[in-house]
Amino acid sequence: MREPNMQKLDALVGRLVGDLGAAVSGVLVTLGDHLGLFKAMADGTPMTSAELAEKTGVKERYAREWLSAQAAADYVSYDDKTERFYLTPEQAMVFAEENSPAFFTGAFDVVQSMWLDEPKIANAFKTGSGLGWHEHSACLFRGTERFFRPGYNSHLVSEWIPALDGMHEKLQAGATVADVGCGHGASTILMAQAYPNSRFFGFDYHMPSVERARAAAKEAGVDGRITFEQATAKDFPAAGYDFVAMFDCLHDMGDPVGAGKHVKESLADDGTWMIVEPFAHDCLKDNLNPVGRVFYGASTMICTPASLAQEVGLGLGAQAGELKLRKVAMDAGYSHFRKATETPFNMVFEVRA
Repeated sequence: MREPNMQKLDALVGRLVGDLGAAVSGVLVTLGDHLGLFKAMADGTPMTSAELAEKTGVKERYAREWLSAQAAADYVSYDDKTERFYLTPEQAMVFAEENSPAFFTGAFDVVQSMWLDEPKIANAFKTGSGLGWHEHSACLFRGTERFFRPGYNSHLVSEWIPALDGMHEKLQAGATVADVGCGHGASTILMAQAYPNSRFFGFDYHMPSVERARAAAKEAGVDGRITFEQATAKDFPAAGYDFVAMFDCLHDMGDPVGAGKHVKESLADDGTWMIVEPFAHDCLKDNLNPVGRVFYGASTMICTPASLAQEVGLGLGAQAGELKLRKVAMDAGYSHFRKATETPFNMVFEVRA
């Protein structure tokens, strides 16, 4: 047996203690979110465990232990002089304010689905089969919308669309738009709110997501300008769209090249295909960082199995990188592929015939 370097071993164990604490805190974040505990503290008013329990209808002993755990994680603040707990403005933005650009709680719904679905993924590892999006636990669908929505709120209308040549002006004047792989419709609804002269169509193969998107559009008051329908990326109606968008979903498809070919057939002559994908460098070594860690983990449990469950099963993964995505577009018959802009979490590409 090889002799370990004890200093390196201690350092690794120390990191694992931190990671274990993060994993334990994650389920407590989900618990507090579902029970409304964070939202009850959103205004920053210091309160005792008894006051939080009374406000939220939970039992005080449970509230006290949850608050203590969250304070140990530095997710909730504690004043030992008054023995009260509170959220700072920053903590409130992350844990309690759904429309905040930093809202992060939805990510833990996604992580919950990974734990719940681990036996299914273990079976896929052994058999080589995939696991379709629809075969995951329902918290994945809810969590994905809640996790990605803050980024779309922050960047889609203000940065991503203006980075595409002439698209902002087209949408202002009135364009026809397809949001393919729309999920719960967060991106579609946001565009419809920003561009009242345009008409929007959202497509997703997962019918429960389509139904939720329809309800969300009605709640937002834009259901008269959005049509949500069940369809795949290779069979949604080809209607001469001025703009086709795919948000964080191309890498999940079994046949992204086939999807790209269908988009090409569905676009108007001067139409644009916008591809939004998770940020990634082209070389593995450059993705070995905290963001890459999250995306590779999600890709192992969700994205790659989804692709391998479909025809072709290309398995791009959530860290495909620009070169692989460019190849998909070129193989689909496009001549123009340009990175329009990026954030620490996303890359935005402009694709034209």
